[in-house]
Parts: sequence; structure tokens; C-alpha cells
Amino acid sequence: MTTAFDFSARSLDGRDVPLKQFEGQALLIVNTASACGFTPQYQGLEALHRQFGPRGFSVLGFPCNQFGNQESGSSADIEAFCSKNYAVTFPMFEKIDVNGSDAHPLYKFLKSEKSGLLGSSIKWNFTKFLVDRSGKVVARHASTTRPETLTKEIEALL
Repeated sequence: MTTAFDFSARSLDGRDVPLKQFEGQALLIVNTASACGFTPQYQGLEALHRQFGPRGFSVLGFPCNQFGNQESGSSADIEAFCSKNYAVTFPMFEKIDVNGSDAHPLYKFLKSEKSGLLGSSIKWNFTKFLVDRSGKVVARHASTTRPETLTKEIEALL
């Protein structure tokens, strides 16, 4: 059975990161953008990462420029923005596509496991997938779901 831990992605600094290194942790996988109305959610995502990280939880951020050209910068620009404005410490990856034929394989998997209200496509930035310690996708949340409202769901996985 395929799990979220079977994929890899490139970090903002260009390293190949096997998600297997997160095996045994619960994850919140989020497609992000630096110039979106939901961008302030970085603050809540970072708070979750810091609160639950010691208990085996990680937020994984995947910048995406497919929605309103809201992530047009380079990897260095994204890293600088996240660090300066939100003190992000959770793993951030290179910009990817989450929809279409060039969608990252991880996102093809996530969408196949949990459809949204209107189908499998990602509708906007900051769509959130909650993954349990075994790599199974257990929930999908829309962009409008504030990270801090996910506390109980995360607690249940830890």
C-alpha cells in the first residue's frame, strides 16, 4: 500500500528529501504561497509545528504558483520571506504544481486519497492534508480552515 512516506521532494536549498525520514510522525502537508490572502496562516502552521513537533509531528510546506501567480519568487525568495515574516522552522520544499499533468506525485497521491468538496483538484493555496503516523491521509481541509482549529485532530494522531 502506498503511503505519503513513499515520496520525495526537493527542499528549498535543492536537496532531495525522502519523506521516509518523517516515517512515524503525523504530518500536515500544505501548499503555500507568499502573496495570498491566506499567507498569514504561516503563523498558525509554525505554532502547530512548534507545539507538536516534540511529540512526533511536522508541518511540510509546498510552495505553489498555480493560483493567481501568488508564489512567483525563487526558492531563495521564498525562504527569505518565510524566515523574515513568520520565522518558519518547518520543512519547506521547492515550488511545485499541485494540479494538472505536472502535479507533483505526492500531490497526485494526496488528492487520490482525499477528495475535496468539489472533487479532487486543489482549489487554492493553503489546502491542508493531515497524515497519520503510518502515512495514511486521514483528513483534508480547505484553505479557509485556520491551522489552530486542527489542534484536536492532531492531538488524536499523537
